[in-house]
Amino acid sequence: MKALDAPGSRTEVVRAYLQGLQASITDAIAALDGAAFLTDAWKKAPGEMLQGNGITKILEGGALFERAGCGFSHVRGPKLPPSATQHRPELSGAPFEAMGVSLVFHPRNPYVPTVHMNVRMLAATGSDGKEVCWFGGGMDLTPYYGFEEDAVHFHTTCKAALAPYGEDKYPRFKTWCDEYFYLKHRAEQRGVGGIFFDDFSELGFDKSLGLMQAVGDSFLAAYLPIVERRQTLAYGERERAFQLYRRGRYVEFNLVWDRGTHFGLQSGGRTESILLSMPPLVSWSYQNVPPAGSPEAELYSKFLVRRAWV
Repeated sequence: MKALDAPGSRTEVVRAYLQGLQASITDAIAALDGAAFLTDAWKKAPGEMLQGNGITKILEGGALFERAGCGFSHVRGPKLPPSATQHRPELSGAPFEAMGVSLVFHPRNPYVPTVHMNVRMLAATGSDGKEVCWFGGGMDLTPYYGFEEDAVHFHTTCKAALAPYGEDKYPRFKTWCDEYFYLKHRAEQRGVGGIFFDDFSELGFDKSLGLMQAVGDSFLAAYLPIVERRQTLAYGERERAFQLYRRGRYVEFNLVWDRGTHFGLQSGGRTESILLSMPPLVSWSYQNVPPAGSPEAELYSKFLVRRAWV
């Protein structure tokens, strides 16, 4: 496998794209919020399990975003962790190189949904000495108060981004997202979904990379119009309490089920950056059942279900 940042390597092309994507997204969010991101460039110390570097950008305590984290990482390790070889047992224990951009934005206003987006590439060298590359990623929306218009817009944008790569991609990746972002211990969807894909290389390197880029490039168009529609809606203690309660589901999914979190921790990644997706404030309460007919109950009955949004 070529070294990190090797001149002329395919990974250099992907790295440049990912760093540009991180910059464009955080610039747009900072402009909308009015607060700047803290930029934390890091490098793994010699002798650690992983080698590599990254840039964590985080905005905390903003007027619009209570916490918005967007991280870029590029690492290399001697052995793929179990979370990365579930569907590729032939690569179990293989040396690998991984890079990606991952973000989670937690707005302050309960009427603005939380959003997640991730795009990544992973390359591994098999026992035959051949390098195998694949891509993954997607985006999904987690509202606290549901709006049909927002869910339709988000899914319409996702569908349009994937359209050049085949009519099958959106329905396939939409179903994959519904199945992945599911809290099995709660028998509950995390949100209204979006798209998700992993271990993807079927279009060849160039077109598979193009699909990943299309997903990353469509993020702002999918999310910002929703933020702009909802950010000025008035809310009170009731809405805030429900938002904090529902954020607990987000924490549960990320720690119990998320393969990305597991990959980072199992491979010896940078914990502070891996957990940037955690909300700053969250609450749990016992058997919290919203009153029938309330907007909170409607979230469960109309939005935390698998639906054909477009």
